[in-house]
Amino acid sequence: MASTKNNHNEQGSEQTQNTKLPFKDADESMCDADVADDTTSADYYFDSYSHFGKSPRKFHLLSPPLAEMLKDVVRTKSYRDVIYKNKFLIKDKVVLDVGAGTGILSLFCAKAGAAHVYAVECSQMADTAKEIVKSNGFSDVITVLKGKIEEIELPVPKVDVIVSEWMGYFLVYENMLDTVLYARNKWLVDGGVVLPDKASLYLTAIEDAHYKEDKVEFWNDVYGFDMSCIKRRAITEPLVDTVDGNQIVTDSKLLKVNASFTAPFKLVAKRNDHIHALVAYFDVSFTMCHKMIGFSTGPKARATHWKQTVLYLEDVLTICEGEMLTGSMTIAPNKKNPRDVDIKLSYSLNGQHCKISRTQFYKMR
Repeated sequence: MASTKNNHNEQGSEQTQNTKLPFKDADESMCDADVADDTTSADYYFDSYSHFGKSPRKFHLLSPPLAEMLKDVVRTKSYRDVIYKNKFLIKDKVVLDVGAGTGILSLFCAKAGAAHVYAVECSQMADTAKEIVKSNGFSDVITVLKGKIEEIELPVPKVDVIVSEWMGYFLVYENMLDTVLYARNKWLVDGGVVLPDKASLYLTAIEDAHYKEDKVEFWNDVYGFDMSCIKRRAITEPLVDTVDGNQIVTDSKLLKVNASFTAPFKLVAKRNDHIHALVAYFDVSFTMCHKMIGFSTGPKARATHWKQTVLYLEDVLTICEGEMLTGSMTIAPNKKNPRDVDIKLSYSLNGQHCKISRTQFYKMR
């Protein structure tokens, strides 16, 4: 569970896992993707939001991912409702929008009566956001600043509110949280508001024989040839997809989140079944509202563009109702590209029909 509430007098205790999100200085290195020699990794990351459309993190103005984020009514309407239904948080306040994208959150804040909004966006989308702001008549209220939060200077010494849609796949993918925390520590007034201010990461287990057989085990015998080397690589890459709630075999476990952390888990089977994968999802809350508003990205909630993150196991586990799958999950930013995530999963089952203990490694790229 994580929180982004501001308290400059308690910065020394920001490593507390249950209540405060950690802060660390932003890493200067960014992406290490295969790009042209004259393009830096930072250029690749930030401008991928403007120029590409195939990967989940690459956007073209006409590609599905960009529209998908805005059409995600769970995501977008939650922010809109927080801002419009709690105008006391925004009216006559100076707002900082971190990672503004198209500027939709800035527009919500301007319409809610913000004194001024500084919309910071590092990609080429900043130029488009300026056009959008102008087209909607808010150029006198919204200032779009192009650049990295860690490098820009705001025209004001402090802001009253920080708003950001910082959550990535698996909650921590792309590591944008550190950028929000940097902005909070540098610019937010004492007692200021961060929207959202709480996020919780959960883990559960599912039965998924059909998909694993079709997409993973397929590589064991491809027209009579052994291509299992592809299977070994594929299984190390978490899958972002929508999971049917009926596939869930165990209860869910709340993980204690930090920038880099190891969290133990104990999942109890709710029925006799097989386990093919573990699934991670997150919930987000805006606790500063008159009436708390939030949303879930879980398998039993309304679908969002974040979907769920599926980590397939090398083994098929047979589990009986009441038996426990125990283990730990270690998550850390990739050393070469801190916006990517390295995952170490250790799990054990000492059941009636299955006894196993294994460690697997995943790379979320």
